[in-house]
Amino acid sequence: MTTHPLGKTLLKLEKWLLRQAGRAIADYNMIGEGDTVMVCVSGGKDSFTLLACLMALRERAPVGFRIVAMNLDQRQPGFPADVLPAYFEKIGVEYRIVTEDTYSIVKNKIPEGKTTCSLCSRLRRGIIYRTARELGATRIALGHHRDDIMETLFLNMFFGGRIKAMPPKLRSDDGNNVIIRPLAYCSEADIARYARAREFPIIPCNLCGTQENAQRQQIKTMLHEWNRLHPGRIESLASSLKNVVPSHLGDSRLFDFAHLERNTDGARENEDEATLREGTGIIHFHAQ
Repeated sequence: MTTHPLGKTLLKLEKWLLRQAGRAIADYNMIGEGDTVMVCVSGGKDSFTLLACLMALRERAPVGFRIVAMNLDQRQPGFPADVLPAYFEKIGVEYRIVTEDTYSIVKNKIPEGKTTCSLCSRLRRGIIYRTARELGATRIALGHHRDDIMETLFLNMFFGGRIKAMPPKLRSDDGNNVIIRPLAYCSEADIARYARAREFPIIPCNLCGTQENAQRQQIKTMLHEWNRLHPGRIESLASSLKNVVPSHLGDSRLFDFAHLERNTDGARENEDEATLREGTGIIHFHAQ
C-alpha cells in the first residue's frame, strides 16, 4: 500500500488509518498466527479500504496470515462483473467471486418502496458463511467502521429498545465463524477521503436505491448534525462503548440489583473505584 505514489497528505491519512486498524486488531485479538482471513469486498469505499489496510498490515504484522478477498455478485442489473476480478488481479490478492441471484429474491419478497436491507443482509450472511467454510477461513472481515457502529447503537436504542451495537469481534450464532471489523476505530469521513484519493473502482449498490426514509438514514443525518454542531461528540460516544458501567444502568441480568444492600461491616470504599470494579468484572464475564 505505501508503495503507491501517494502525496504527503494522503500518506499521513494512510498512516492514521493503518494505526487505527492495527490498534483495533490488537485490542480485540482479531487475527492470529496461521489465520485465513476472508475479506468481504462489496465494491464500496469501506471494503476497498479494509482490504488495502489488511494487505499493508500483513507485511509488518508479527504473525503470518492468509488473505482471501471475496465478492458476492448478487446479479443486480448493470453490475460490472469484470471490475473486481480485474482489480484483485492487479493488486495480487487471492480471491473468490460468488454469484447468487439474491437481487430477484429481494425484489420478489419486498414491496416496492420498502427497505430491502434486512432481507438482503440475511441472504448475504448465509452465502458468506458458506463460502468461508469452503475456503477454510478462520476469520470473516467486514468493512463496518466507527460510524456504522454508532448508527447501529442508536438504531437499537430508538427503534428496538436495546443498548446494542456492532461488536468489533463476534462469534456467529452457530459458533462456526468469527467475524471481525478491523475498521471499528476508523471514521467514515477518513475512509471516504482515502478511497477518493486512491481512486478505488467503486461500484454503487443499486439494489435499494438511496432509501432516504430508511431508519438508518435518519440516524446518520442526526449524527452528522451532532458532529457539525459539536465536534468530538462522535468520538466520545464511541469511547463510551468501551467504558460500560452496568451498576449504573438498569439490566438486572448484568448487575445484581436485587441483592444490593448497604455495607454493614464498617468498610468504606471509594464509590467510583467500586463501581468500576463491579462493572469491569461483569463486562468481562458476559463478553461474547
